[in-house]
Amino acid sequence: MEWRSRCFSERVGRSTDRSIGRCERRSRSFAAGGVPATNCPNAPSSPSAPRTSGVVAPEAAHSARSVRMSPTLKTVIPMQTSKKNRPAVGVVFFVSVAITALIVLWGALAPNNFGVVTNRVFGYVVSDMSWFFLLAANVFLVFVIYLGLSRYGRTKLGKDDDKPDFGRLSWFAMMFQAGMGPAIIFWGLAEPLSHYDNVPFGLAEPGSQEAAGLAIQYSFFHWALHPWAIYATAGLAVAYFTHRKGEKALISAIFRPLLGDRVDGPLGKALDVLAVLAVVFGIAVALGQAGLQLTAGLGETFGLPTGVWVQLAILGLTTAAFMISATTRIEHGIKWIANISMLIAPLLLIFYFVVGPTVVQLNVLTEGIGNYLTNIVPMSFRLDAFDINTEWLGSWTVFYWSWWIAWAPYVGMFMARISRGRSIREFVGATVLAPSIVSMVWIAVFGGAALQLARNGQASDIAGTVAQSPAAGMFVFIKEYPLPILLAIITLVLLWVFFVASADSGTVVLGELSSGGSPNPKVWVRLLWGLLLAGVAAVLLVSGGLGALQKASVLIGAPFALVLLGICVAFFKTLSKERSPRVEGDARGRTTEAGDPEAPEASEDPAAPGERPAERQDRAVGDEQRPDERVHLA
Repeated sequence: MEWRSRCFSERVGRSTDRSIGRCERRSRSFAAGGVPATNCPNAPSSPSAPRTSGVVAPEAAHSARSVRMSPTLKTVIPMQTSKKNRPAVGVVFFVSVAITALIVLWGALAPNNFGVVTNRVFGYVVSDMSWFFLLAANVFLVFVIYLGLSRYGRTKLGKDDDKPDFGRLSWFAMMFQAGMGPAIIFWGLAEPLSHYDNVPFGLAEPGSQEAAGLAIQYSFFHWALHPWAIYATAGLAVAYFTHRKGEKALISAIFRPLLGDRVDGPLGKALDVLAVLAVVFGIAVALGQAGLQLTAGLGETFGLPTGVWVQLAILGLTTAAFMISATTRIEHGIKWIANISMLIAPLLLIFYFVVGPTVVQLNVLTEGIGNYLTNIVPMSFRLDAFDINTEWLGSWTVFYWSWWIAWAPYVGMFMARISRGRSIREFVGATVLAPSIVSMVWIAVFGGAALQLARNGQASDIAGTVAQSPAAGMFVFIKEYPLPILLAIITLVLLWVFFVASADSGTVVLGELSSGGSPNPKVWVRLLWGLLLAGVAAVLLVSGGLGALQKASVLIGAPFALVLLGICVAFFKTLSKERSPRVEGDARGRTTEAGDPEAPEASEDPAAPGERPAERQDRAVGDEQRPDERVHLA
């Protein structure tokens, strides 16, 4: 190993040019059939083996022990860094953990008081801030659609020569399970039935044909373009600043164009703490809902009790599963879990489409899309300003928008992590349009079939069951189909897989946010966040069940909506500067303004457009830290 360390040091610049030249000559000699160069990292493994080119991360030069040579001596593969170079936790970690732990203790020791306080704050937000949530969600939708369709859509989320890390199917599967997961199974059937019995804004007679149409229309509204646009807003900004500008994977880093170096101080830390809390409560709500549905499914299928202690037991068992997954790399854990879910979900969808009322489901999908697109603007702005009853709006639209906003840092950062090498247009298409179509198809198949059963009286208790327990609706629906036990088991497995994948990817994001943006947070950090997520979900279940889960998401979504609006401004400011009209061009013909502080400087290391030398060095360090990326020697 001594000769490897010595020669590696020579390559990164610690030796003289003469030493490097000697290594080069020995490499060429061996390539021509001579004696192997025993102290040269560039030496090919065989006379026919070509040399491989690339860059070496500057940080790698600090310790030869942080790398190992590949068997062919053509690449340097990052190994586990020394203790001093491992990702360190700091102020953001300790503050956010302390706040989360205090909330868990508050809810566990005084659940009644916890419920009273959250109810009061929730009432204020719904009655006085509904307009803000609606306007913010519309801004996010217009923003991402504009970026995808405009000239900015060609901009790559990474260096110009970066290639995607994942295939399209795995990429889409991981994004969809992170964005929706168990929620679409939970509400894909329950929401249309709820709107059928409790019509939005009282626009039709409950149980009528018009009520059925409005139920599908508003379900599409809550699950299609708007939520995915909220996710894409955060995801695009994080991916752009991380992969293209060399910033750390932190929400605060996006605000550098607006706040300058203040993002490295207390203000930036406060933004990151808020992002962590939004992720914690957003995922906890999803985990709580999944726990409710798993318990209801076991109760309806096997007659097991459905009390809160059973919910907590299921939550504990599932927490153990995703914490085991959290100890693996993303390729070994989340990727395979997501692929399993994307195998089971389409099979279920196809089965219910073929065996169910196929023509009705196709009619529901076609009519629902038409009604949704025709009325998307009125629905997006409707508040019933002169009606003091805000119960329906707060329970549905405001709840959903705030929940999606609370999920934005989690889903957005996870999307950014797996989207290096994609263009903005490709990202928007895969994170807004494609998932919206899948969501509408799912709702049309399951919600349409359930509405047909309710209208025909074939399952007279299904609407009443959903009104009493939305989590049980899916399993009452399953009883009307062949092989109900088998279908229920498959559905429970799908729920569990979505549950584990969502929580697992959540620990990745929380570890990253609380470890200074490190792409490889320590395992114990991820495990601690897994325990805290389960604790928050348990507290919410004990203090009020589904209602408490909904209210928690609204409370955390309100402040983070302001952060997302600031992200839009900072992202567009930087993006427009990169694509500003040409005054002085670089060697590649990219357009930059004269005197632009972000214009690329001449260097042997090709930089991304608009990248400063310091950013280029940070990018190289980040490249070395990516666990599965190989760093080639020139």
